[in-house]
Amino acid sequence: MEFDLQWLLLGLPVAFALGWLASRFDLRQWKREQKESPKAYYQGLNLLLNEQHDKAIDAFIEAVQHDPDTSELHFALGNLFRRRGEYERAVRVHEHLLKRADLPASERERAQHALAQDFMKAGLFDRAQQAFEALEGTVFDTEARLALLALHERSREWRAAAEVAARLERSGSGSFATRIAHHWCELAAEADARQQRSEADEALQRAREAAPQSPRPLIMAGQRERARGEHRAALLHWGTLMAAHPAAFNLVAADYADSAKALGEAEAALERLEALYRRQPSSDLLAAIGRLDGDAARQRQRTLAHLQHNGSLSAAQALLASGDDEAKAVRDAVARAAKPLQRYRCAACAFEAQNYFWQCPGCLGWDTYPPLRQEDL
Repeated sequence: MEFDLQWLLLGLPVAFALGWLASRFDLRQWKREQKESPKAYYQGLNLLLNEQHDKAIDAFIEAVQHDPDTSELHFALGNLFRRRGEYERAVRVHEHLLKRADLPASERERAQHALAQDFMKAGLFDRAQQAFEALEGTVFDTEARLALLALHERSREWRAAAEVAARLERSGSGSFATRIAHHWCELAAEADARQQRSEADEALQRAREAAPQSPRPLIMAGQRERARGEHRAALLHWGTLMAAHPAAFNLVAADYADSAKALGEAEAALERLEALYRRQPSSDLLAAIGRLDGDAARQRQRTLAHLQHNGSLSAAQALLASGDDEAKAVRDAVARAAKPLQRYRCAACAFEAQNYFWQCPGCLGWDTYPPLRQEDL
């Protein structure tokens, strides 16, 4: 069968025309997609700036559909989901990015960090820990370790927290000595609760080695000695505390007075407390002095002077307590008014508590409570 060249001559122009039409169609579609993608992206940004998060998410989803390979759109969308509390959707977005084989190493690390933040916000601490640990040696190494430190503290894994804090300090990320001392103090308290005295002694020694100038190890050491009846040793620890941290001494002023009385050294202790009170008056010191001085008239004069110079409602309450029954209504009113001012307040988040905390229950910050009650600040 002979091949007819006429068909070839006719077919070539037809094939060329079809190819040209197809290329024109693809070019127009590509231009349209390229035009629509940034338009949706900028529309999403505008909506986001106007606090219209629902519409912004819809716009970003539309932009991602037009250009599914653009990682920036995925990051923007994932961050929006996280801010809105839609953590499951944020996780899906960032996990999708991690599954892409063409994602550069820097973008992969960024996606891993975003995924770890998703888990952290969602309260999935085990998965968050694994995700942050996977960032070791990356540009997010320091941020990941700081997050791990917060995770260990939240979970009360104090030994692990101390190790992470020590690594951060060795890497030059700042000083974590006081924070490490708190970790060892927490371990000492837990060991004491289990009646493992030697383990508690070792933990407390580690705390003092980590931060020799920190007041908490001295306070705890004195309290442990006093609980065992070793009042002399307790006074030695608290004497060091009084010289190095006079403000923090308020936390144990009453215990100091009781231990001094137990040793028959009330007079000498009274002189020391009065000297400290003259430099830094406080209601806690005033109460401790009252424990040591058996003369009610002198203590009443001290309380009146404190009330006149410091305007303390606690002093007014103490003064009224020594009066007759006719003053009962006034005493009760002053007691109610004084109670809020007898609390400690976190300087970071303003969380108030009747008891002193080394770590704020509200913001989880360390040493954010001044060692003075509100009325003495």
